[in-house]
Amino acid sequence: MEIVRWEQRPQLRRPVLVGAFEGWNDAGDASTLAVRYLIDEWSARRFATIDPEEFYDFTASRPQVRLAEDGGRVIDWPSNELWAGTVPGTRQDVILLRGVEPQLRWRTFCAAIVGVARALGAELAVTLGALLADVPHTRPVRVSGTAHDPDMADRLGLQPSQYEGPTGIVGALHDACTRAGLPSASLWASVPHYVSQVPSPKAALALLERTAGLLGTALDPAEMRHASATYVEQVSLRVAEDDDAAAYVAQLEEVDDDERERGELPSTESLAAEVERFLRDQRRD
Repeated sequence: MEIVRWEQRPQLRRPVLVGAFEGWNDAGDASTLAVRYLIDEWSARRFATIDPEEFYDFTASRPQVRLAEDGGRVIDWPSNELWAGTVPGTRQDVILLRGVEPQLRWRTFCAAIVGVARALGAELAVTLGALLADVPHTRPVRVSGTAHDPDMADRLGLQPSQYEGPTGIVGALHDACTRAGLPSASLWASVPHYVSQVPSPKAALALLERTAGLLGTALDPAEMRHASATYVEQVSLRVAEDDDAAAYVAQLEEVDDDERERGELPSTESLAAEVERFLRDQRRD
């Protein structure tokens, strides 16, 4: 069975792979929202998909049935799609990967992704993720970046990865990139744990801005900024209805303001602790 279903083989200039997955790595849907925005904003073209048959337990990731325009019934399977576009203002192209974290055969899945990146001459792989943390929704989103290779971390201004503990498909993909000699980096946005079930355009916006910086381009995501402001307003209204919640958020704001005033950023160790807690809580759920 052909794992990668090529629809076309684009000719790309020094491409960078930017990917995100629904699931453990996507608190508040922030990372997949960000990649979806880039697909639309950069008019990316889909060129390949990953066959889901080998990688999903369909009793856990249920396919969805919908009605087609002709009245027939269509099944939408868990999908991983690869898109190609051009990074505005640069002489570089991008491969955008948006999908659903698989349950099975992670090494085979990651080898297929790395194989696509290598076939198209990718020079760097960047994954986007979001984790639940003790942060207030009213303050700027904290984005932490890590790279598995110390030289890559230094070049991109990121932290070398020191994380130990449970991992998701993002961690497995970075390991596959390292083994294949493909430089890789990861960006993580912090999402307030008390609104874990609400999509966070604010965290997605922070990931977009950090990604644009890494790629040397500029974005003007007015729609995402509007959605972010609406998100803050709606969450604030809900928090204000509960005195305990309001007091808790005020405490988080005080801690956040104090850390920013002292110029403190989350350490690699604290990021690792947050990731581990997030993954542990997800597994328990």
